[in-house]
Amino acid sequence: MTEQSRRWRVGALAASSGLSQRTLRYWDSIGLLSPSARTDGGHREYDSDDLLRLYRILGLRSLGLTLDSIATCLDGGADTRRIVSDQLADVDRRLTDLSTLRDRLVQVERSLDEQSAVTADVLLAAVRAQHGPDGSVLGEHLDPDQIDAVGAAVRAAGPAAHYMLEIEWPQLYRRADALLTAGARPDDPAVRRLVGRLDELGARFSGGDPDVGRRIGDAYREDPAAISGVSDPPADRWRAVADFIELARTAGAARTRGAGSTPQAEGGRP
Repeated sequence: MTEQSRRWRVGALAASSGLSQRTLRYWDSIGLLSPSARTDGGHREYDSDDLLRLYRILGLRSLGLTLDSIATCLDGGADTRRIVSDQLADVDRRLTDLSTLRDRLVQVERSLDEQSAVTADVLLAAVRAQHGPDGSVLGEHLDPDQIDAVGAAVRAAGPAAHYMLEIEWPQLYRRADALLTAGARPDDPAVRRLVGRLDELGARFSGGDPDVGRRIGDAYREDPAAISGVSDPPADRWRAVADFIELARTAGAARTRGAGSTPQAEGGRP
C-alpha cells in the first residue's frame, strides 16, 4: 500500500495522532475535518489529503488561532509550507527568548550569591527578557503611541497575526462581498456573525481603542487593497463592501439597543 492510498478510520487516526476520537468527531460535525473516503462497505475513512489538512489544523492551532479562524484560513488557502516555517520560527523565537531569560536569571543569581546588591541594569535586563522587546508597526493614519499599541498587539499574536490579518481578514471580506452579491440584508444572521468576527479582529489589534479603529477605517477607504489584502475586485467594490459591513454593524447595534442591552464599546473596524 502506497502512502497516498493509506486510510484511517476514526479510531485508528485517533490512536496514531494522539487526538481523541471525541475531538475528531467534533471537528467532523462542524465541517472542519471530515473523512473524505469510503470503504466498499460504506464506512467513512480519512485519506492522505485529510491527514495533511489535520496537520494544517494543528499547526494553525499551535500558533494561537481559534477553530473558526482556522476554518476561514483554510478556506482562504493557508499555505502548508508557510505554516511549517511559522512553526519553526515560533519555536526558534521561544528558544531564543528562553535562552536570553536564562542568561539574565544567571546574572541575577550570581549577584545574589555574591551577596552584592543587584544592579538596576541587571534587573531591567531580566525584566525585558520576560516581556520581550518593544517596537512599532503600521502606517500613516496612527500617531506614534497608537502605532506602538497596534504593533504590540501584532507581536503578541506572534505568527498567528499573519493568518488572522493576511488570510482570515481578506477571506471575511470576500464572504461579505459574496453575501452582498447574493442580496443578503445587513441584518441577516450570517452577515451579523461575519461582522462580529471582523470586530473581534479589530478589537484584538486596536487594543479596544475606537479611535484606532476609526483611523484604520479611514485608511481602508483611501487604499482598500493595501489595508484589506484583497485586490481582485476594483477599489469601488471593496468600498461598497465596507459600507455594507457598516450597515450590518449599525443594524446589530440597533438590535442590541432595542433588546434593552448596553452595547459594548467598539474596539476596531477592519
